[in-house]
Amino acid sequence: MSDLVETIKGATAVGRVAFAIFAATGLIFIGFALTKLVLGGNAEHLFIALMAVACAGTIDIVRLRLGTVPHRSPVVSMPILVVLALEPVLDTPTAVGLVCLGVLIEVWLRARRSEVALYAAGLTGAGGAAFFGAHDGMHALDSGDPGASAVGAIAYLVTVIALEALRRRFDRPHVDIGAGRHYSALRVVLIGGGYTGLCALIAAWTHPFFDLSTDTLAVAVTLVPLAVVGTGAILIVRATAMRRRLAGVVDGVIDLNATNQFVTTGGLATPITIAPAGTSTDLATVLLRAVHDTVGVESAGVRHDPAGHGEIDTPLAISALGGQYLVARRDVMDYPFTRDDRRALEALAHTADVVFTARESIGGLTIRANTDPLTGLPNYGAFQDALANINDHRDYSEALAVLFIDLDDFKRMNDRYGHQAGDEILSELGRRLSAVIRPYDVVARVGGDEFVVILTRLSSLAEAKLLAERIMEATGEPLAVSGTVLNPILSIGLAYSAHRETDVNQLLRDADRSMLAIKKSRRRGGPANESSINISGHRSSQMNDIVARAIDEDLLELAFQPIVSLVTGQIWAFEALVRYTDPELGPLSPPSLVEKAKSLGRLDALTRQVALKAMAAAADFRLIEPRIVCMTINVEAGQILPQRIGGFVEDLANRYPGISLCLELNERSVARVSTAVRAQADHLRDIGIMIALDDYGSQDSSVDALVRMPMDILKIDKSLVDDLDDVRQREVLTALQGFGDNLEYSMIVEGVENEAMATHLSALGIRSAQGFHYGVPRSFEKTLARLEEFGADAVLPVRAASELSL
Repeated sequence: MSDLVETIKGATAVGRVAFAIFAATGLIFIGFALTKLVLGGNAEHLFIALMAVACAGTIDIVRLRLGTVPHRSPVVSMPILVVLALEPVLDTPTAVGLVCLGVLIEVWLRARRSEVALYAAGLTGAGGAAFFGAHDGMHALDSGDPGASAVGAIAYLVTVIALEALRRRFDRPHVDIGAGRHYSALRVVLIGGGYTGLCALIAAWTHPFFDLSTDTLAVAVTLVPLAVVGTGAILIVRATAMRRRLAGVVDGVIDLNATNQFVTTGGLATPITIAPAGTSTDLATVLLRAVHDTVGVESAGVRHDPAGHGEIDTPLAISALGGQYLVARRDVMDYPFTRDDRRALEALAHTADVVFTARESIGGLTIRANTDPLTGLPNYGAFQDALANINDHRDYSEALAVLFIDLDDFKRMNDRYGHQAGDEILSELGRRLSAVIRPYDVVARVGGDEFVVILTRLSSLAEAKLLAERIMEATGEPLAVSGTVLNPILSIGLAYSAHRETDVNQLLRDADRSMLAIKKSRRRGGPANESSINISGHRSSQMNDIVARAIDEDLLELAFQPIVSLVTGQIWAFEALVRYTDPELGPLSPPSLVEKAKSLGRLDALTRQVALKAMAAAADFRLIEPRIVCMTINVEAGQILPQRIGGFVEDLANRYPGISLCLELNERSVARVSTAVRAQADHLRDIGIMIALDDYGSQDSSVDALVRMPMDILKIDKSLVDDLDDVRQREVLTALQGFGDNLEYSMIVEGVENEAMATHLSALGIRSAQGFHYGVPRSFEKTLARLEEFGADAVLPVRAASELSL
C-alpha cells in the first residue's frame, strides 16, 4: 500500500482524478459481481466464477504488441473473452466484474504494485463497459450473438487502445522509440480482426449448449479451451524470452570483451541513457545495448539513483561510466520483469566490471610501456606509432613537420653538476616543451638528451618555422639547477611534409640529419652560444594532390628548347617541355610529374594543356621569326587515338595552319602498338600532323621500331652520340641517316653539348640537331626575348646564352 500512497501523492491533480475514476470503475464491477454471486447462493455459479477469475488472469498474461518496437510500443490483452464464455450462466456486468477481479489478482501477483493492479482492473472495466454497452445495443437491434459479440469486441479494443494512448501521452511523453512507430496499422488491423473473429466464434460455440441440462457444462466447454490456449501462449512467450536472454547474454559478453573505451567528458564520465538503436563501440553503449537485447527494455541507463517503479537495477563497480547502478525500465502495462531478467542484468553488469578492470590494467601497462619514466613524455616507440598514425590519417592537403631537438653539452653538464641535476634539466625541458606545444601536437623523449615534436595541422613551411622558433625560445630560457643558472643551447632540425608520406620514417631521418648539421657547424667554428634551427630540404614523396591541382587548375608551365638546322645554322622548330614549380616544394621533376599525371588518369588533360600552350607560343614565335615552322610535343603512342587526344590535335592543327604540329612518341610506348594506333598515325600524317619517334638509341631500342610505326622524324637519343670519336657511333649514325633517306624520314640528333659534336655531325651529313649547345629549355618569356634579339640564330654568344639561362 505504501507504493500506492506514494504514487497518488506524486501524481498531478488530473492524474489523481483519472486514477480514482479507473480504480472506482474496476472496484465497482468487482463489488457488483461478488455481491451478486454471494447473494445468489448458487454453488455452481461460485465454481464457475472461480474458473472465470483464473481463466481471465491467465489470458491477461499474454500481451499483444500494437507497434513494431519490442518493449517500447503499447500492448493489449484480451481477458474480455471470458465474458462471452460466461454468457450462458451470468449476466454481462457480473461477468465483467469477475474478469476485472482476475486481472487485478494476476497483475498484483506479477508486479506487486497495488496502483498498477487497480489501473489494470479499471482499464479492463472501462473496456468491459464499452463491450456490454455495444453488445446489448446490438441485441436490442435483433442482431445475432456472433454479430453482437464482434461489435462488442471492437468497442472493447477501441476503448482500451484509446485510454492507453492517453496514458502514454501524458505519463510517458519522453519515450522516443526511434525509427519504429508507437502503433502499426497492420498490427492493429490483424489483432482487431483476429480478436473480433474469435469473439464471434466463441459466441457461436456456446449457443448450441444453451439447451443442455446444466449451464455449467456449456461454460466449461468454453473456459477450459480458453485456459489451455492461454497457458500454451504463456509457455511459448516464456520459452522465447529464455532463448532471447541466453543469446543476449552470450552476444553481450562477446561485445563487451571487444570494447576498450568508455565515453568521458572533461575527464569525467557522464551518466548515459540511450535508446537501443544507437551505434557506438564504447563500453557504456555496448553494455546498454546488451541489456536491451538480453532483458528486453523500454530504456536502460547508468545512473546514481537506484531503480524506481517499473524498473530493476544492479550495482555497478565502474564509477567511470557515470553512476553506481545499471537500471532497466519497462512500461507498467508491459510484461513485468522476472527473476531471470534480474539475473541476466546482473551477469551483464558483472561482465562489464570485469572487462573494465582488465582494460584498465592493460591500459596502465601500455602507458608504462610507452612512457619515458623521467619526463612522463611518450618514449621513442610511442612517438613512432603516433607519427605513423598521424601521417596515415591526415588529409593529403594537411601538412606536418617533425622537430628533432638536441641539448648541446648535456654530457658536460651531467658530469659537472651530477646526474640528479641532469635529470632535473631533462625534466624541465620536457615540461617546457609540453607547455609550449599546441593541444594537437605531440612531444616525446627519444634518447638521452634528444626530444622530438610533431607539429600537425600546418598550412605552410613558414608556419612550421614560426612554431619551431617559439618552441626554441620557450625551451631556451635560463634554467636554475643546483644553485646555478644555465642557458640551454638547443640544436633543432626541422623536416616539413606538405603531403602524406609513403615512408614517414624518412621525415624523421631528415630532421635528425638537419639537427646533426647544426652540431657539425658548431664544431667547425659556427655559432656556439645560441640555439639554432636548420630546415631540411625534405620533399614529400606523395605528390598526388600537387599534380592533380596543377592540372585541374591549369597551372602547368612550358619550357622551349630549340631544334636547329645544321645546314643553315638556324632554328626551325622548338620542343615544348612541361614544367611546374610548387609554391612551397619548388620545381617538380618533369618525369615524376608525367608519371603522377598518368597514374591519376590525367595524362590526356596534361597533354591537351601542353599542346594548347605550345601552339599558341609557336604562333607568337613565328610573328617574330617566320623561320619557326614547327612545334613538337611529347605524347604516348596510345594517346593519338581519336577517343583520347587524336580529335583534339586535329582541331588544334587546323587552328594554326602555318605551323606544323609534331607529336613525339617515346619509344617505350611504341613497343606494342595496335593496328588502330598505326592507322591513326597514318591518318594524322595525311592531314599534315607529323609523327616523330623519340629517344631512339636508348636502352630498349631496336631496329624493329624503325618500321613498326609510321613516322616523319627519328630523334636520336644522346646515348648514341656521347663519344663521336668512337668510329662505331659514327657508323651507326651514318647507317641511320641512310635508312632515313630511303624510308623518307628526317633525323634529329639530341644531346649536342658543344661545337665539336656539332662539327662531327655536320661531317656525317646529319641535318638537324638539338641540345644545350643551342640552348637549354627556357620559359616562354626568355625564348621570346632570344628571338627578338638574335632571331633564328642557332648558336648564341656565350654572354647572351648565360644571361638567358638565369
